[in-house]
Amino acid sequence: MERGAGRGTAGGGGVRGAVGTVRFLAAGLALLCAAAAGCGVMDDAKPPQDAVRVTPRDGARNVSTNARVRVSVPEGRLRSVRMQPKGKDAGRPVAGRFSADRRSWRPLPRRAAGSAGQRYEKPLQLATTYVVDVVAVDGEGDRVIRHATFSTRTPPHRFVGYFRPEHNQTVGTAMIVSLEFSRSVTDRAAVERAIGVTASPQVPVAAHWFGRSRLDYRPRTFWRPGTRVTLDLRLRDVRGAPGVYGTQRKKVRFTVGRDQRSVVDVGRRTLTVVRGGRTVERLRITAGTKKNPTYNGHMVISEKFPETRMNGETVGFGGEYDIKDVPHAMRLTRSGTFLHGNYWAPKRIFGEKNTSHGCIGLADKRGGDEKSPAGRFFRASLVGDLVTVRGSGDRTVRPDNGLGGWNMSWESWLAGSALR
Repeated sequence: MERGAGRGTAGGGGVRGAVGTVRFLAAGLALLCAAAAGCGVMDDAKPPQDAVRVTPRDGARNVSTNARVRVSVPEGRLRSVRMQPKGKDAGRPVAGRFSADRRSWRPLPRRAAGSAGQRYEKPLQLATTYVVDVVAVDGEGDRVIRHATFSTRTPPHRFVGYFRPEHNQTVGTAMIVSLEFSRSVTDRAAVERAIGVTASPQVPVAAHWFGRSRLDYRPRTFWRPGTRVTLDLRLRDVRGAPGVYGTQRKKVRFTVGRDQRSVVDVGRRTLTVVRGGRTVERLRITAGTKKNPTYNGHMVISEKFPETRMNGETVGFGGEYDIKDVPHAMRLTRSGTFLHGNYWAPKRIFGEKNTSHGCIGLADKRGGDEKSPAGRFFRASLVGDLVTVRGSGDRTVRPDNGLGGWNMSWESWLAGSALR
C-alpha cells in the first residue's frame, strides 16, 4: 500500500488524479488524516469531477511531438499555467497563450535554435518530460489547482536519462544525484563509464544502481555547503542494451547551499530544525497512526509544492480523503510520503496526537500562511534537505523510495556500482 496522496512519474513526479470539485460540509466533518501526503477527508458523497483538464493526460508516455497540448476549464477561468521541461532546459517555461475568455491555454511554437529569421518549430521536443502546473477558479469562484506530467517519445533504439537536481539549482547538503533512464539498461558498466559526477572542493562520489533503469550518485558523507557539483552526461551513441544507444551530451551544474537537517520524533510529535549545527526551531507535528505509521529513517526533500492535491484513491486509501488544496507540501518519498501544511485539523492535535495516514503535518491555514509553522519550514527548506524520522512503529524507508540512499552504509553503496 502506498502512502500519501501523490505518486511521481519517472524523473519528476507529481500528484496523480484530476482536481475534484470537493466541497466542505462543515469543519466538524474534517477527518484528521494526513498521510504520506495529506491528511483529511472531506467528503460530500459526490464523485469528484474535473475542474481543470490537461491534454495530454497526466502520466501519458510516448506522446508525439505533434500532439495537441491544451489546458482548459469547463467553467470559471484560468489564472496561471506553467509548462516546463523536467530535467532539460530547466528554468525555461514553454511560452503559451490564453484564449480571450481565459477558459483555455495552448503552447506557442518555439523559435528554431540558431535561426536568423522567423522560423519556428513545434513546442514539444523528443525524449522530454513536461510538468504542467495550473491555478484556476472554478464555476463557483473557488480556487483549484492541477499538477500533471507527460513524456514525449524517445526515438526508436535510443534512450535518455531524466536527472535531478536541475541545472543551476541550489540544493541541500543531503542531495543525491538521481537518473531515471527511458529504457532498461543491460550494459550498465558502459553507461556508468559515460557519466561523471565531480565536486569542487573534490570529494569521492560513487554510483549505485537500483535495478536496470535508475542510477544514483552520492558522496560518502553529506556535501559541504558551497560545494559546486557537475553531472557530465556523455551518453551520445553509448550502447545501453542490444541495439539501444544514448542520445545525450550535456553538463548539469548545481550548488550546495546551507546545511539544514531536521529530525522528526514521532513519539514526542516534534520536528527539530538544525541549521549549521545549531537548533533553530522546534515545531509540533502530527504523524502517522499506529495503523498507518510514518516510515523511519533518512529521507530527502525531492520536490516542493506551494499547494497541491492529495487523493487517497491514487495510493491505495480509496475514498478516505481527497483534499484539493494541501498547502506547503514537500515530497519525502516516491510512494507518497509528504511533510506538509494541515489546515483542517484542530490546533490542539499538533504535538498531542498522531492522526495521519503516514505523512508529517504542520499547522497551517487554508491557502497557506507564510507565518504558520508549515509556512516557515517550507520557506526555509531546500530540495535536498535531510529529514530523519525516529520513533515510528514502521520499518526504515527503502533506499530507492525517493532519495533514501543515506539509509545505506558506504560499503553497501559502493557494492551497487557496475564497475566494481
